[in-house]
Amino acid sequence: MPKLAVVPSAKGPESEKLTINLGFVDLGQIELLVQEGFYANRSDFIRTAIRNQIDRHADVVRQVVIRKSVDLGIRHITKADLTAAEAAGEMLDIRVLGLATIAEDVTPDLARRSIGSLSVLGALQASNTVKAALADRMK
Repeated sequence: MPKLAVVPSAKGPESEKLTINLGFVDLGQIELLVQEGFYANRSDFIRTAIRNQIDRHADVVRQVVIRKSVDLGIRHITKADLTAAEAAGEMLDIRVLGLATIAEDVTPDLARRSIGSLSVLGALQASNTVKAALADRMK
C-alpha cells in the first residue's frame, strides 16, 4: 500500500504533518480528481475530505466540548498562569481540542505543582522535560 504524506500548506502552530496509507484504487481516484482539476493537489483533496467529515459531525463535537469543558482551538499555558494557580492552591485540569502550548520558561517542577491533569486531542507543544514531568498526568 503506498504512503501518502499530507503536508498542509499553512506552516506554523495551526498545522501538523500526517502520513496515511491508501489503497492503489483510492490513490488512483484521488489522482484522477486532481488531474481533472477538481482539487489543486492530493493534500487539497484530503483536507477537503477531512473538513467535510468534521462538518458532518459538528453537533457531536460541540456537545462534547460543552459537556467536558474543553478549550476549542489554541490554549497557551504561561508561567504566570501556573504560578497564579499554584498561589491559589489550585491544580489545573487542562482539556484542549486543538493545540496546547506550554511556555518555554515553565519548569518541570512548576508544571507538576500546578497541573493536575492534561488532556489534548490534537497536538501538545512543550519542552521534552515538561512533557516527561507530566507524562503520568496526560490522558
